[in-house]
Amino acid sequence: MNAVAMYTSVQAAGADECIIQHAPLVKRIAYHLLSRLPDSVQADDLIQAGMLGLLEAIKHYDATHGASFETYAGIRVRGAMLDEVRRSDWTPRSVHKKSRMVSDAIRAIENKTGCEAKDVDIAGHLGIDIDEYNRILQDSISCRVFSVEELAQTGDHYDNESQNIAEEPLDGLSRDGFQRALADAIMSLPERERLVISLYYDDELNLREIGEVLNISESRVSQISTQAVLRLRSKLSEWLNDI
Repeated sequence: MNAVAMYTSVQAAGADECIIQHAPLVKRIAYHLLSRLPDSVQADDLIQAGMLGLLEAIKHYDATHGASFETYAGIRVRGAMLDEVRRSDWTPRSVHKKSRMVSDAIRAIENKTGCEAKDVDIAGHLGIDIDEYNRILQDSISCRVFSVEELAQTGDHYDNESQNIAEEPLDGLSRDGFQRALADAIMSLPERERLVISLYYDDELNLREIGEVLNISESRVSQISTQAVLRLRSKLSEWLNDI
């Protein structure tokens, strides 16, 4: 459904007040995501996609599911923005390939040694120097191979229209299993990576603010964050074969 048709359908239900009330939520999520995306991504594009997500949320929200509207709307808004970014993916295939190589290297090293794979270990496994490895991380910042937001939505089917009340019990177990695996994977990250993830996703600090907290540069925060995401991908590879 296009934006005009969707707006007309929800307007008929008297949703204008709800749209006005939650428009700041859309902007907050947009600017939070924008801090992790390249300059070519415009805030207006994210906000427009997010508003469509908000309209969808208004149209489909069901209070009997137990979640508050703001929680539910946040999921739909963030998902709509991520969908827009994926549709506009500009990243060269080589960047996707190198990002996956890093994840594979992390998994191979940690499976072999039982210890966390450090920067120098990963670079050595790939046969490159540390500067080249850092360049791969920098390029991967804009790569939409994977993000924690996407992980958080995997298994979140609060209002999946293809799902009905009689869903298979094993489907629910699979989603619950994924969420537990994700939580465990985050907790097993090296301390600095876990702290960056927490400051960004829990405390909603941007990369510059995290750099100030940790007394490191914004670009270094980006590298740590990207490595954390690629490490999570390696830990959750069995769940993410189709990504």
